[in-house]
Amino acid sequence: MRTKNESYFERLEQYIDGYREANGASPSIREIEAALGISRSTVSRYLSFMREKGTIDYEGPRRINTREAQITRNETVKVPLLGTVACGIPKFAEENIEEYVRLPIALFGQGSFFLLRADGDSMIDANIESGDLVLIRQQSSADPGQIVVALIDNEEATLKRYYPEPENRRVRLHPENESMADIFVPDCVIQGVAVKVLKDLA
Repeated sequence: MRTKNESYFERLEQYIDGYREANGASPSIREIEAALGISRSTVSRYLSFMREKGTIDYEGPRRINTREAQITRNETVKVPLLGTVACGIPKFAEENIEEYVRLPIALFGQGSFFLLRADGDSMIDANIESGDLVLIRQQSSADPGQIVVALIDNEEATLKRYYPEPENRRVRLHPENESMADIFVPDCVIQGVAVKVLKDLA
């Protein structure tokens, strides 16, 4: 590149960051051209130069990672929001991914996580209310007293405290609501353990 307009570098990086924050993906060359009023060939040349200098990781259309995006990727974990889990009558946990949410590793640690939206009021005494997002660490076992996503009869999932009772050949699933009774099942499949509740403040 014989001559460089230094302002282009800053404008490109700012636009790509803003677009990614708003849309969850990087813009196309055509979108950058239209937004910044820079010709497509010029945009391509500047992106190539920025890649050579390490300013961005440019792997083609809609695969542009700026320095900010790379920092975000390194410091966060991408978690799928899978749907709804019952906090009352057991309800099937929908496996359709509604969206992905990036959460800071510093707060939640490493591991395989997913988010479920609470539905019902059986866990209100554990500060889990209907509409809250519950962060689940994916695992197939739990300690007694932990809040788990339990799959019953391979079709209904519920969020309850887990108390195995091997002497009675059953599992007790305890709601955190004093007006509700425990659920007793011969067995259940643990899909994960609740580690955090994400909620809006009123």
